[in-house]
Amino acid sequence: MTRAFVPEKAKVAHSFDRAAIHYDDVAILQKQTGDELLERLSFVKLQPQTILDLGAGTGRNLAQLGQLYPKTQLIAADIAPNMLVQAKQAYKEANGLKRWLPQKNKPIYIASDAEQLSLADNSVDLVFANLALQWCDLAKSFSEIQRVLRPEGLCVFTTLGPDTLHELRESWASVDDYPHVNVFYDMHDIGEAMMNAKLAEPVLDMDRYTLTYDTALALMKDLKVLGARNVNSGRRPGLTGKQALKKVSQHYEQFRQEGLLPASYEVIYGHAWSGAQAKQSHQQDGSIHIPISQIQRL
Repeated sequence: MTRAFVPEKAKVAHSFDRAAIHYDDVAILQKQTGDELLERLSFVKLQPQTILDLGAGTGRNLAQLGQLYPKTQLIAADIAPNMLVQAKQAYKEANGLKRWLPQKNKPIYIASDAEQLSLADNSVDLVFANLALQWCDLAKSFSEIQRVLRPEGLCVFTTLGPDTLHELRESWASVDDYPHVNVFYDMHDIGEAMMNAKLAEPVLDMDRYTLTYDTALALMKDLKVLGARNVNSGRRPGLTGKQALKKVSQHYEQFRQEGLLPASYEVIYGHAWSGAQAKQSHQQDGSIHIPISQIQRL
């Protein structure tokens, strides 16, 4: 598998810790993809006893998973402890007095890296990961997901593809040769990592999203607020000067359309079942594909 980039996990955790308080103010894409992933779950006949919200962030999807599966035990895991503080508060606000009902299971919150989950083998029925795996070594993360999934368990996720923020990447390339924008895995590498982890019936598809900004600096400010900082191991040391930022902004202007600057995101959606006791449908070319509309598990 081609290695897209090597994230420094300590810096990832620190960055999202700092971003936790204001994260929801600018998490537009995360809300859109989370809603889409939840909608796709409505096509799956699944009655999970335990759900892991992997990379739970501020907990927006956690509350909705609880509404979709009211009798399940929710586990929220995130590498940034401050995100879990926000998630716990958000869950309380979303559920109000209902959280005190006798049949209502309180979520469990664990500070844990997706590459080394603090969970027992075969302990989870559904893993839900919205825009979290792009900060991970996919081989390690999918292996951990396969480890914690029970037989017939399901993993659904979104992650970012390599065409994400290509306008910003090209604009920085006009300044120097350092990586200023994180580069992510393509669909081939993601599928390979899923297969190597022994996950069964993997399905991937891609969608494109475009956010718009008045200026390139406004985009970069939002990325900073999100905690989506440059975590490439080969990034340029030190602070970025005003002249460099000015040159980036000038180069970005070529992408302006109808008065606004686009920021493109390539979002990859995927799901797979636990490899244990799973049946696979192989195509003639050796690939494995099960359309979401045909997924039915009792």
